Amino acid sequence: MSDTPAPSASTPSLALIGFGEAGETFAAAAGWEADQACVYDVNPARLEQARDLGLGTGDGAGVLAGADLVLCLVTADQVLAATQQGTAHLAPGALWCDGNSVAPDTKRAAAQIVEAAGGLYVDVAILAPVNPARLNVPLLLAGKAAARAEALLGAAGFANIRVVGEEVGRASAIKMIRSVMVKGVEALTAEMMLGAQAAGVVEEVLASLDASEKPRPWAEKAAYNIERMVTHGARRAAEMEESAKTLESLGIAPLMTRGTVARQSEMAGRRDRLI
Repeated sequence: MSDTPAPSASTPSLALIGFGEAGETFAAAAGWEADQACVYDVNPARLEQARDLGLGTGDGAGVLAGADLVLCLVTADQVLAATQQGTAHLAPGALWCDGNSVAPDTKRAAAQIVEAAGGLYVDVAILAPVNPARLNVPLLLAGKAAARAEALLGAAGFANIRVVGEEVGRASAIKMIRSVMVKGVEALTAEMMLGAQAAGVVEEVLASLDASEKPRPWAEKAAYNIERMVTHGARRAAEMEESAKTLESLGIAPLMTRGTVARQSEMAGRRDRLI
């Protein structure tokens, strides 16, 4: 079944600020047309891609002037600059949905810019890769206008939206803190595999992990992991120090492992309850 929405008279006038992977994926999945969605991007090649998909394009003033809903999807280092530039042309009362992966404080700074310009700011967290989920990708919304944004984003074709509160930064906090685990596991995996390959023990290491993994809900897993650190953190830190030495002997910088040594030491004997 296609996730392209049926045409609707209630589809909002949408401005896309930034047309990278996320913007292009959403536009292609939704089948937005030029009278529904316009794109502004500093890269002319991306504007050409937008036109190839049947979207309108233009400068910031032309794209933003009549938009009910703005979806800002730029690189993290350009969020505040794009917000500052874009809000100069924002229609009063327009919704500015900031879907960028930045810290809560950055979202709050962007919100101040939007609100000073007469717009309504919504903190949007995109919780999974946009491919292959496309319009079914989970979106978390936070801000006083989040409920209105939920309705307009739904009308635009997004199908998996949840409001998590009225405080700007709450959606971003969920994503950024979750990323500590998601991206951290990726980095730990790379460090482990580099070491296993260098030592010639890849199959044995992976088989050992398969044998020890026990599926359980994350609430249980987090509680168990923290209890182990509080009770045995000092001993585990000492063991991980030896793991770091092992990697170093193989010519691999133990970037993640050194952090584990420090965190295990810090958690050892900790009395405040985290779970």
